[in-house]
Amino acid sequence: MTVALMWEARAVPGRGEELLAWARAQPLAGAPVRRETLRAPQDRVLVITWWEAPYDAELPELPEPAEDLAARAVHRWRFESVDGGGDRPSAGGSDCPSVGGGDRPSAGGGDRSGE
Repeated sequence: MTVALMWEARAVPGRGEELLAWARAQPLAGAPVRRETLRAPQDRVLVITWWEAPYDAELPELPEPAEDLAARAVHRWRFESVDGGGDRPSAGGSDCPSVGGGDRPSAGGGDRSGE
């Protein structure tokens, strides 16, 4: 089974690049199948690691950054793969209606709930 661990932190204003560098430099006890680091507006950093392990396995996680670097406590999530181990949604699309669209209307236009 593939388990994904997500770690998200928000930097103190103006310290986003420092938080990003800190997160990228953090070692893990063990090697995940994959590790990806992302950033977003408001100086947020997200690290996702993928592991071949049972859902409830003890897995290494990134620590909390120093209090003077992070604006709040780290958010953490754990997910398990449900599509048989593939990395992409099936050709029919995604089970999640917000994938690819977020809060934006569909390509066809605005609200069609009356149709």
